[in-house]
This record gives sequence, structure tokens and C-alpha cells, in this order.
Amino acid sequence: MVVEVKKVGVIGAGQMGNGIAHVSALAGFDVVLHDISQDRIEKGIASINGNLARQISKGTITEEERDLALTRIKTSDDVNALSDADLVVEAVSENEQVKRKVFQTVCPVLRPDAILGTNTSSISITRLASSTDRPEKFIGIHFMNPVPLMELVELVRGIATDDATFEASKKYTLGLHKTIAVSEDFPAFMVNRILLPMINEAIYTLYEGVGSVEAIDTAMRLGANHPMGPLQLADFIGLDICLSIMQVLYEGLADTKYRPCPLLVKYVEAGWLGRKTQRGFYDYRGEVPVPTR
Repeated sequence: MVVEVKKVGVIGAGQMGNGIAHVSALAGFDVVLHDISQDRIEKGIASINGNLARQISKGTITEEERDLALTRIKTSDDVNALSDADLVVEAVSENEQVKRKVFQTVCPVLRPDAILGTNTSSISITRLASSTDRPEKFIGIHFMNPVPLMELVELVRGIATDDATFEASKKYTLGLHKTIAVSEDFPAFMVNRILLPMINEAIYTLYEGVGSVEAIDTAMRLGANHPMGPLQLADFIGLDICLSIMQVLYEGLADTKYRPCPLLVKYVEAGWLGRKTQRGFYDYRGEVPVPTR
């Protein structure tokens, strides 16, 4: 039988997690937003409030819709709060060991029929599913960042994912008014399989001195009609996440064309991770971002 998703648990109150909670509540689902840190939960709720306020100012939702969505979101730093969820979506950092620990903690408290989804942007769904007690009820539900604005969700089945899990996840995603792209379970799926090598190549172009940060981003914005340059986009995504995905591609596909650029590695080692640390390929500490190279 296909599980009817009415209550959604979200693990991780960071940018992706609070975005998933936001769109789920706005679409009429009851939500439990869980994180081990109360401070992160409070920051997550503050982000949701801010994003809802921006939607009101743009006229995309009403104040009544905002207020109703907020009443649907409950928060907890206790994993047992997820025990009656129909679907739980993990949205913690893009680190396989961290995700496996989360699954080991949450699986014992879930209902036997509950679906467990992961928002991973690159890691094998089949491999992650094998660390759970429900591989047939495990699926990749990859939201794009920022979740409230981006229309696409990649649905990725592992080798064991059953049809009922896929259909329930599909119905939930369509209920969020998102567009679905179904991907096979290969490293980085579709979007990041294409996008991250382009970003990595832009970093190589900078590393080899072909162009400056500003020149590369201008070339791709005006020459390829991209909404933002690849280096600006890398800063937005987070350089640590970019490196992690490139490493997954390099190791998973065993092809040297996916080798992470040494300059990307150097920036991550320096802690210059982009917007979230105020420095990456641009320095964001002033009124206007300034290229760092």
C-alpha cells in the first residue's frame, strides 16, 4: 500500500532543512523540524519567518497563509518527536558518515511503515539505504537551494526502493507544487553531475590564470546567459559542498576529468567557504562583494 504522507519530519534545521519545512508547511503538511541543537532550531525558525515575510512582500502568499503555515511547524531537539511522521527527510551536512549516524539514531523511533528520505545531492542512495532498517522505504528527495524558490526536485530510487515508496514520495513532492526529475542512482545524479564539473572547470580557469574571478563570472553571465557566474554560484553553494560533490564524482566514476581543482581544495583548507564564512572567491565583509583573486 502507498503511504499517505500527512506529517513530515525534517532532520536538520539548516538552510536546506528549514527550507523543506517551510514549503511543506505552506503546502498543508504538518511538520516536525528536528535538530540536536536548540540554537540551530531557533535560527531555522527565524529563517523561515524571514523567507515567509519576503513571500508576503512579493505578493506570492498572504499573511493568513503565512500564519497558518507557522502553526503547522513544531520543533524538537528530541528525535522521538519524529515517531509518528509518515515521511522523514534527512537534510544534514553532505557527509556520508554523518548521515549514517543520523539514520542509526532515527530508524529505531520511526513507525515500521514510515518512509525515510535523504536530501543528499551526490551520495549513493543504495549505499545510504543499506545503513538503515528499511532500504525498500528509503529514497533520495533532492531539493534545490534555496528550497522555497527553486522549482525542481530530483527523485532518486536506490536498488531496493519499492514502488509504494516512490509513488508516495512523488505525490508528496507534487503536493509542494514542485517539478520532479527522476534520476538513476549514479554519483551526483543529474543536476550536480552537470553543474559541479562546470564550476570546477571555472575554478581551473582561474587557477591556470586564463581569467580573473570577475572576468570568468562576467563571461558566463553575459556570454552564456547564466543568472550568476560560476564562481559566484560556488560561493553561494558553499565551497566545501562543491569539493565534497567533486570528490564523490572523482571517486565514484574513476575519471580524472572530475579531479577537484587544487585551488578549490586550498580555499576549503583555508576555511574560505563562500558566503557562509564571508570569504570565498569573493570577500563579502564589505558593502559590496570584492573578488579575492
